[in-house]
Amino acid sequence: MTQKALLSAKVHGRVQGVFFRYFVKDMAKKIGLAGYVRNLPSGDVEVQAEGNKQQLEKLLEQLKIGPRGARVEGVETNWSNSFGEFSDFSIR
Repeated sequence: MTQKALLSAKVHGRVQGVFFRYFVKDMAKKIGLAGYVRNLPSGDVEVQAEGNKQQLEKLLEQLKIGPRGARVEGVETNWSNSFGEFSDFSIR
């Protein structure tokens, strides 16, 4: 049985105005994750994603790279149990 998990991530750097949210949504949908991505007033980008741990690890690797034009300086992560609160992946 694959373990479901929830990944909460905050991406720091030049990550707004560089199509970062669309990049994350596209990656999450390709991998098969549910959740959301949104810009924060601080200039960071917040990601909440749920799925199996292996899929989430793939997304996390992409968050550390980002799309062309972005400059990721760091990613804070927090792992917890998934409660299936998301049905798809959206930009907020």
